[in-house]
Amino acid sequence: MSSIANFFVPNRQQVSAITNADPAVVTTTQDHGYETGLCVRFYFPLDVGMNLLNGEIVKVTKIDDTSFSIGVDTTNFDSFSPVGSSQVPQVIPLAEVASSLTQAVTNNDNIIPEQ
Repeated sequence: MSSIANFFVPNRQQVSAITNADPAVVTTTQDHGYETGLCVRFYFPLDVGMNLLNGEIVKVTKIDDTSFSIGVDTTNFDSFSPVGSSQVPQVIPLAEVASSLTQAVTNNDNIIPEQ
């Protein structure tokens, strides 16, 4: 019996940078596949900084394949620096605005029922 993998799109991504700006811009280490309106949650180890953003749910505005803004003013937040951390800072997709449902359509093409 062969194993069938289910691939959910978009997927969690590793965060490589977040600007101290209004709005903040997040950069991922690879193509994130996110579209404007997608809600994401951040999970950061304490030693990477930007702790006020950790655990928060925000909507993204896509800039390009590896960057998006989040509509949060991080100007006065501590700086984000994942260098040297023993854990990986991540951004995890949660939902999107019902008017687009782009991600649900994308998932529909990638989910293979188990047999």
